[in-house]
Amino acid sequence: MNLPQSKKSIFSWAFYDWANSAFATTVLAGFFPLFFKEFWADPTEPSMSTFYLGLANSIASIMIAVLAPFLGSIADRGTAKKRFLLFFVCVGVFMTSGLYLIDLGHWQLAAVFFVGGSLGFAGGNIFYDSLLPSITTDENVDRVSSLGYGMGYIGGGLLFAVNVAMFLKPELFGIADSAEAIKISFVTVGIWWALFSIPLFLNVKEPQVHASVPLRKAVTLGWMQLKETLKHIHHLRVVGLFLVAYWFYIDGVDTIVKMAVDYGMGIGFQSESLITALLIVQFVAFPSALVYGWLAGKIGAKTAIQTSIAAYALITIGGALMQEEWHFYVLAIAIGLFQGGIQALSRSLYTRLIPKKKAAQFFGFYNMFGKFAAVLGPVLMGGITALTDNPRLGILGVLILFIIGFVLLTKVDVEEGKRMADTYPV
Repeated sequence: MNLPQSKKSIFSWAFYDWANSAFATTVLAGFFPLFFKEFWADPTEPSMSTFYLGLANSIASIMIAVLAPFLGSIADRGTAKKRFLLFFVCVGVFMTSGLYLIDLGHWQLAAVFFVGGSLGFAGGNIFYDSLLPSITTDENVDRVSSLGYGMGYIGGGLLFAVNVAMFLKPELFGIADSAEAIKISFVTVGIWWALFSIPLFLNVKEPQVHASVPLRKAVTLGWMQLKETLKHIHHLRVVGLFLVAYWFYIDGVDTIVKMAVDYGMGIGFQSESLITALLIVQFVAFPSALVYGWLAGKIGAKTAIQTSIAAYALITIGGALMQEEWHFYVLAIAIGLFQGGIQALSRSLYTRLIPKKKAAQFFGFYNMFGKFAAVLGPVLMGGITALTDNPRLGILGVLILFIIGFVLLTKVDVEEGKRMADTYPV
């Protein structure tokens, strides 16, 4: 099934990470939590706005989690990965740009557009990830996956740097104020996302796993394939164990990414300092993701992921204890060192464990577990914060997710998983 590997297809594939990471940086981690708290929601009730933000994140996660395996099955049967990716890109671009139109106090409408943008982002990633096995080999998959995340950090970071400059010095850009600068930033994300997605659609060929069939028939066949996979899930017990481990530890990672700005504001830090810290994460994470791809070749992807989980547990404790704004900068550097690695190597390790001819379907399961995980963390953190009015207790609740994920990952036998994938009934 694998297509001949070429640098052009690899870099075109990686450029999609460059494209959609603008949403992850400017919207998910940066300006949406800030603007939601200070502009759309009631700024006099910060604990409740934390709860609403966590709820919006969780709703988006539930929706994509329910759809993910089914969408992957359809894409495999209809040879339609790129068509589905294009659909989700359009949804994400439209909904993200539409945040510009939402006025002061309309937090419910802002949440709807945010959920729509998140669906575009997460749904597109199912089909983007599923193209990875077709452009590289098992020997190079760690490096190629890490290249994607590295490109994402530098691309998303560059646009975020411009957006931060607009936010801090709006007069230099002829913008009325910081609020208007943030709204314009949402539009720039939509344009960036659309523009830099083009190389993938032009240069990455879709693997012809099955004879292409019409969409209606693909829906029927996809549903049948999904049911058959569930029947055979015992044959892939290593995949199942990895997915449960991933469910827990990536929940902690996603929660910290999505809730960091809200948390920092909740303990009294200035928004300008928090945004600057997020910018630091992007540019530290870029070289770190590439280094992690190399490190995985030395110590193994599984061991490298466990190192990152342990580091995130320490970061969580540090976040609960920090008192000064410079502490937030130190933690930002620490997050940057491990964030790209844990994401990239999780994807490449999973690629080794699954049947290559059903990559979209199995990446549907991968994204389902990832998104169901992201349901628990934000609500856990937001709920504890709202109940106790203490954001430090809220972030400590995330620690248990890293502990469970680490323990479960130790039980994943990678070599056995490869053997099972090779003998999976097609």
